[in-house]
Amino acid sequence: MAAASLAYHGREPLLLDLRTSDDDWDHVVALFKEKNLWGAVSKTNNPILRYRDPVYRTVRELAMTYFHEYFLENGKKSMLAYSKPFDLSRYKPKQWVTVEEPLDWLVEKLDDSPHYPVAPLSVLKKARKATTLERKLLNMKEWEK
Repeated sequence: MAAASLAYHGREPLLLDLRTSDDDWDHVVALFKEKNLWGAVSKTNNPILRYRDPVYRTVRELAMTYFHEYFLENGKKSMLAYSKPFDLSRYKPKQWVTVEEPLDWLVEKLDDSPHYPVAPLSVLKKARKATTLERKLLNMKEWEK
């Protein structure tokens, strides 16, 4: 939805996939640039994986802002990689904006796109677990059912 809104307003419809360990869910954000700096729009009920102001010089710099906030209930950090910006403009809007069918094909294309590791696995295995306070934040919800 965010990428479609950006495209409607004349911006590139770019996605960034944040790849996680198998015991967590990937997260996708819509990227945008202002004055050659990257920002991101994100929709989640989690209070910490949200919007990023356009203050980052590179996509990696922006992606890494999600690393410390991406953890499981036991505190284990789970973000492993981030994708190269994925340009939706190579697909017709009727394939991804107005289509009524599920976008499983798009998820597969995004999953298959180039990804870059946030750090070597040997380093990630030693990452500090989230603190008790950080884990409490994970369970906060802005919107209840």
